[in-house]
Amino acid sequence: MLLVAAFLILGLTAGVCIIHLIRNTFRLTSRKYWDELKRGLKPIYTAVNATAARAAFDELAEKWGQRYPAVVRLWDNAWAEFIPFLDYDVEIRRVLCSTNAIESLNARYRRAIKARGHFPSEQAARIQLVNATLGGLSSSESS
Repeated sequence: MLLVAAFLILGLTAGVCIIHLIRNTFRLTSRKYWDELKRGLKPIYTAVNATAARAAFDELAEKWGQRYPAVVRLWDNAWAEFIPFLDYDVEIRRVLCSTNAIESLNARYRRAIKARGHFPSEQAARIQLVNATLGGLSSSESS
């Protein structure tokens, strides 16, 4: 909830989940090359700006493009959603690099809805979702 509020208040742009992008990269490759690929990917997602990230990506594409063209396509297709991530400071990147907070909230909603089963009205469903959202906040976050 706080992550969503931060996006709304600060006017942040939504982007691709870096963790999922990296995981999908490894799904497309042989385990034998994972360590080498990790070393090639890190300069991309830790780059200081989009230009440095693109240079690192070009190196990765040159090295692995023949063997794994799907990896190059994956990153190329996600590039427009990836580069806004590089506009933020390192501290903020740590928070934004994954959608785990959002996935956690969605799981909480699914549990709340499943426990109830059905709702007499849309308003009742909304109340249940608000309670599920606020029920996850600690006392320090809610004040």
